[in-house]
Amino acid sequence: MHVTVIGAGAFGTWTARWLLRRGASVTLVDQYGAGNALSSSGGESRATRSAHGPDRFYPTWQRRSLEEWLELDPRLFLRTGVLWLARREDGFEAHSVDTLDALGIPAERLTVEDLRARWPQIASDGLTFALHEPEAGVLLARRAVSAAADAVAAEGGEVRIGVAAVTDEGVLIDGRPVEADAVVVAAGPWLPKLLGPVADLEIAVPQQEIVFFATPPGDGRFDADRMPTWVDYDAGFYGMPSIEGRGFKVAPDWPGPMVDPDRHERRLTDERVDAARAYLRERFPALAGQPVSEGRVCQYEVTADTHFVIDRHPGLPSTWIVGGGSGHGFKHGPAVGEYASALVLGDDPGDLAPPDDRFALRPRSAGIGMRTGGDRLSR
Repeated sequence: MHVTVIGAGAFGTWTARWLLRRGASVTLVDQYGAGNALSSSGGESRATRSAHGPDRFYPTWQRRSLEEWLELDPRLFLRTGVLWLARREDGFEAHSVDTLDALGIPAERLTVEDLRARWPQIASDGLTFALHEPEAGVLLARRAVSAAADAVAAEGGEVRIGVAAVTDEGVLIDGRPVEADAVVVAAGPWLPKLLGPVADLEIAVPQQEIVFFATPPGDGRFDADRMPTWVDYDAGFYGMPSIEGRGFKVAPDWPGPMVDPDRHERRLTDERVDAARAYLRERFPALAGQPVSEGRVCQYEVTADTHFVIDRHPGLPSTWIVGGGSGHGFKHGPAVGEYASALVLGDDPGDLAPPDDRFALRPRSAGIGMRTGGDRLSR
């Protein structure tokens, strides 16, 4: 069986790898190439962590996926730990503590005093406790997705540049009909453009901005060996320590304007820089006066409930849609690929299958208790 996979992000590359492992022949096509700067997976770093509030399904996928990323290349992962800064006793973090404990995934509930003792560079005003995931950390995203695409080629797949289109009659690459037994469209933020008015495909593509601040001269407290990746969920900010001297990463996590990923001018706005600096004054005061060292402007592809879409195209039975990463998809790429490849080839997905219809192509509503529709906070 031959399968064409469109999109060389985390979902597409890992779907292609798993199709090859299951015995299919594969062509992986992307219009810009794996790890390109326009893609949602083209940045230098993405968080990988198990906490997902009360949900027990995603933590198991995250752990499974991290094993695959490590097998691909252990140098792609930095075990910084992930620190959740809880502002209330009954929020996302408290639910996550209970869930991780039930699943046997290492997690520490820290008092504010514990937090001050371990990381005094973090101001603790307004916090009730912290959740620390010691085995979580950072994936070097651009390198990781490029390595996955290289693995597809090394394992016998064809990897090439090509421009896709999806019509009522079928899928085209460079204007010619695709000759394949099945097609997987895993094109990230390009899905709405490719698929047009497909029934119930509710994927928004908002701009996201990430600001890097230079660390003070001679001050290593904010580098990856002394500072964890961190999430202030209720405040709508998260970030990462300085990695390879690139600067301390601060991400204001709320939707920007809707964008076209082909035409989007990727420029930081003063609004997000000012918001990031104001947050530093509150939580990381030693960095508040530091200059911006660089910025990253990209996009999410977000479903209303932030669950992924992994389902058959309603009008093209041999075509599958895999997408809707919603900001937390990158770390799950290997598990998404394993699950999607089973569906495409008609195999039993076994324990990869979710306990509900969360991945179905259907109308969706915002998740209960999730800020702005869901759990993102991973970029």
